[in-house]
Amino acid sequence: MNVSSRRAFLSSVAAGSAALASGPLLAQYSKPGSVMPTQGNASGPLPKNDPTEAKRFVPSTRLGLGGVAVGNGFAPTSDEEAQATLAAAWDSGVRYFDTSPYYGFGLSERRYGWFLHNHPADDYVLSTKVGRVFHATDAPRTGTLWKEASPFDYKYDYTADGARRSIEDSLERLGVSQIDIAFIHDLSPDNGEIDWQEQFEIARKGAMPELTKMREEGMIKAWGFGVNRPAPALNSLEVADPDIMLLACQYSLIDHDQALHDTLPKLAERNVSVVVGAPLMAGYLAGRDRYLYGGNVPEGAPAKRSQLSEVVTRYGIDLRTASLQFAAANPTVSSVIPGARTPAQAEANAESMRVKIPTDLWSELKHEGLIANDAPVPAEQA
Repeated sequence: MNVSSRRAFLSSVAAGSAALASGPLLAQYSKPGSVMPTQGNASGPLPKNDPTEAKRFVPSTRLGLGGVAVGNGFAPTSDEEAQATLAAAWDSGVRYFDTSPYYGFGLSERRYGWFLHNHPADDYVLSTKVGRVFHATDAPRTGTLWKEASPFDYKYDYTADGARRSIEDSLERLGVSQIDIAFIHDLSPDNGEIDWQEQFEIARKGAMPELTKMREEGMIKAWGFGVNRPAPALNSLEVADPDIMLLACQYSLIDHDQALHDTLPKLAERNVSVVVGAPLMAGYLAGRDRYLYGGNVPEGAPAKRSQLSEVVTRYGIDLRTASLQFAAANPTVSSVIPGARTPAQAEANAESMRVKIPTDLWSELKHEGLIANDAPVPAEQA
């Protein structure tokens, strides 16, 4: 059955379900903690990475847990719910956990450590960030996306001493025996608090060689950049020896052309793997009103989200599931790390990665021009 025939058939038998794509119905998933129901049949374990792959370093599971929500990003979360969420991710098979000192000003790391210290360090992969050094204060900064953050403030420090101190501080907050990956955080053109090119030069002489030294010492296993724009990650290939990159806000079902055709191929040439941060665009592809972290939804995004949802729904698949699997399908990508605020969200993310998506769904998305014709998709990676 060709794409046109398939589309007509599915529309005739599932026209009612296509309403899942409508704005009013997507809006029901806009509240913190809400969960878009998983469509499709999930079976088998979570996908894992092959440890014999040529890439320099890869996490063990292709689904990880991002630490923004656990750090009270966008809305407060209780300690009890954070621990339940981490437990749900673990019980779902997740073995890669990403956090940062910045998330909740230390709150995310403390919550992660409280859970992970009960598990042998060799059973999971843990990444955190360097670039900000925190100190206690009686006047915490306001105007951030963190709700009820810890009473700390920070200064940027991309020097060698700053990177080592940051890792040592993170180990104390986490209370675990090792950190596997250290990402140089937010040294990026979109960070309006710094002159990123000036700070990149400081990192080139400081944090980058120091992280390489820590890797050689066995203090960490890998390092790279955790950024929302590609330039710092690509520039580092010319001056240093990174292993893995966390690219947030750059490779998703709704926006992927630059990463697909420029960033990822250049990293692949160096056998550097990629962790995709914000694969759901900070919730936008799971029904949230927000788009990434700035709060402004770009012109054209609502219409494209609606079109994407209409297509995937006709095939009995939800938008979150299609989005996560698309982001994970590129061979340079080693893991995707959506956040989760509740156990139900963590379980839904894991379930989405286990759904078998019809090949014709991807063919129609390409036929309609909603994804790039040369974008890798799960069926092509089977």
